[in-house]
Amino acid sequence: MLTAKEIAELIVNTLDGKKAREIKLLRTTDVTILADYFVICTAGSNVQLKTLSDEVEKNLKTAGEVPLRREGHRSSNWVLIDYSCVIVHLFLQEARDFYSLERLWSDAEDIDISTITPTVGATVPVALI
Repeated sequence: MLTAKEIAELIVNTLDGKKAREIKLLRTTDVTILADYFVICTAGSNVQLKTLSDEVEKNLKTAGEVPLRREGHRSSNWVLIDYSCVIVHLFLQEARDFYSLERLWSDAEDIDISTITPTVGATVPVALI
């Protein structure tokens, strides 16, 4: 059984590996009893939203973790996957802007995910012509 932190880190790495945008990891332990962490990200399309959701569930299942519930529709603009101690929020940009979870949970600690996954914040070298 994984710790909440290990679950959150596995989710962040999974999302990063599937090119999710604007990945945020919020430590919510001190501000709510809902979960220890919220993971929030943006998908570029409905297809990517479904891919992100499927990949998170597949990787967590492989690690022995199954979600308590899923909400939202994979064909809509948001998906929520609840792992009890970690809640994953997957959005298309319009829905993310509308719900503005980072503002709503602004008292939560914003975890620097560059320490979790090496590609976040990395720059892609541009070839000289």
